[in-house]
Amino acid sequence: MQLTHLGLPVRDAQRSQRFYSEYFGFDAAGAQRYEDGTVIIRNAAGFDLALHAVPGEVGPLPEFLHFGFRLSEPAEVRALLGKLAADGVEIIERFDEPGQVSFKCLDPDGHRIETYWEPFAPGC
Repeated sequence: MQLTHLGLPVRDAQRSQRFYSEYFGFDAAGAQRYEDGTVIIRNAAGFDLALHAVPGEVGPLPEFLHFGFRLSEPAEVRALLGKLAADGVEIIERFDEPGQVSFKCLDPDGHRIETYWEPFAPGC
């Protein structure tokens, strides 16, 4: 069994589509649009992100609620962190230790996104 998609409420599906395409590798060109306002974008691993436009504010969200992207090298995490920070994306947490390099940022609607590297542990 494999987790294959995540649905997120967003204020502006086009804005969120641009954000996830630019920073997290989702394919904006292959976006599927539905009558209810949902836009589904897919990344190279085949994971679908369903962005559903809702009126008004999305949050506040519980502080622990987040989702994450595992990268294969610490340098990839650091490079993405640098790009997001340079572009003014809010970074809310950072770790850079020998066994883990990670950060959390906020998307345009305040969803917490963790990006991390840690050595692969068998069974995980």
